[in-house]
Amino acid sequence: MKRSVKLARLASPPFILVIGYLLIIAFGTLLLMLPISNHSGHAPHWIDSLFTSVSAACVTGLVVVDVNSTYTVFGETVILVLMQLGGLGFMTLATLFALLMGRRLSLKDRLLLKEAINADSMEGIARIIRKVLIFSFTIQAIAAIVLALRWMREMPVGQAIYYGIFHSVSLFNNGGFDLFGSSFQQYAGDFVFNMIASVLVISGGLGFLVLSDLFDFRRIRRLTLHSKMVLSVSGALIVLGALVLFIFEFTNVRTLGSLDWEGKVYASVFQSVSTRSSGTSTVDISGLRQASQFFIMLLMIIGASPGSTGGGIKTTTFLLMIGALLAVMRGQKEIVFFRHRVPRDIMMRALTIIILALFIFSIVVMLLLMTEDAPFLALAFEAASAIGTVGLSVGVTPGLSDAGKLIICVTMFIGRIGPLTIAYAIRPRSTKTLYRRPEGHIVIG
Repeated sequence: MKRSVKLARLASPPFILVIGYLLIIAFGTLLLMLPISNHSGHAPHWIDSLFTSVSAACVTGLVVVDVNSTYTVFGETVILVLMQLGGLGFMTLATLFALLMGRRLSLKDRLLLKEAINADSMEGIARIIRKVLIFSFTIQAIAAIVLALRWMREMPVGQAIYYGIFHSVSLFNNGGFDLFGSSFQQYAGDFVFNMIASVLVISGGLGFLVLSDLFDFRRIRRLTLHSKMVLSVSGALIVLGALVLFIFEFTNVRTLGSLDWEGKVYASVFQSVSTRSSGTSTVDISGLRQASQFFIMLLMIIGASPGSTGGGIKTTTFLLMIGALLAVMRGQKEIVFFRHRVPRDIMMRALTIIILALFIFSIVVMLLLMTEDAPFLALAFEAASAIGTVGLSVGVTPGLSDAGKLIICVTMFIGRIGPLTIAYAIRPRSTKTLYRRPEGHIVIG
């Protein structure tokens, strides 16, 4: 009996997702250590290969080596595939092959997909995945063509096409990797790049359920409560982030100060869009004022939306806590959004996610302070970037010790899978309580 219970727990969707990502990371590490993957012709340090594989599979973008000068086209292709697997999810892509082969999804497949995209139920899960895959590959293909045409002005046709494909995948999946070495700082005032890159990052960060809703909007003319909340809070955070960065950095010659008005607007908006998930930038992050860096840390911890290619505590979790705060201040017992009451169990789940995320963030910062010789804000910034799977850095990452690299690797993995999913994967079997204890009263505040 005990053995069957243990096997059932090992076969649970959260556990399979954790193991699946671990296998992808391990396989990616081995491929990146091959001589064919490196310009030097010999394997780099295994920790550097592991770090790059974790960063790509967890769609973060933090790097300890320069991608373009270290890896060959084969190595960069491995990174591209890892980003696609990590962004869309290995179960989502496995579903694609199953559907192409005409195989019906089993109950176990549907349970895994439900967990992978944070859906409420298994109803119509195959249809949702099909629409999301069509939308994802279509927008990546269109963006790759536009970016390739843009870069044909300044590089050979073959390289422009390759760069268009790589960066389209990286931006949509919020991977944070680039082949320019200094992110996209030379395109701070480029309208075409900023528009295409912003559309890719926003599309990838909204989440599969929202993409499915938008896909059907023309036909059914309505959105779910989840989609309304995601779109409203995402739009508000983009506008708020752009305004704050524009004001804080307007006179900073190391960032926006050296740009014209058009460049200032483009850079502020793109950095606001990118900060919560993508990790790409058109300004020097290390040159930002400390107030801006701290504000970006907050946005990175909030992250993207549930079931998306981004990390963080998620936009809906943040909005639920704001709603709870306002409800308490107004003396209301229920939390309402768009004329819908939020169930108590969802509020408890949101609170759990926030507490777990902040607890992990605090532990990671303390560990980095013990292993690294760097300023507190810089290490806190790296920790927030890792747990939010964002990939922005103030320049600390390449100089991390081996212990620091391993700490960041674990943090990126937790950030991508989600602390609650990992907790569900390793928790002991829960037992149902057949009674209720008496209610007690505690003084707080």
